[in-house]
Amino acid sequence: MKERGRGALDVVATVIATIFRIAALLIVLGILFVVLEANTGNSIVSFVLDVADFLVGPFDGLFTPKDPKLEVVINYGIAAVIYVVVGSLIARLIRR
Repeated sequence: MKERGRGALDVVATVIATIFRIAALLIVLGILFVVLEANTGNSIVSFVLDVADFLVGPFDGLFTPKDPKLEVVINYGIAAVIYVVVGSLIARLIRR
């Protein structure tokens, strides 16, 4: 019976880690779209940027260099790394 419970916890941990990694991926795509000046009139670009802006909310304005693209790279990059780290830590705690 313990094996079944452990398996379920592993699934939950994997799902959580995957959700956080997808969030980080969307943030990284947002960085690329800003740096490469993607067409914001495109629905995919617009969607990704909206989601990335939402996910980065607490990190927005953390650093304010003069170059707006550099600001996005730094602040969004920090957010992406933190999402991966936090997701991994949560998954590791669940698997204990």
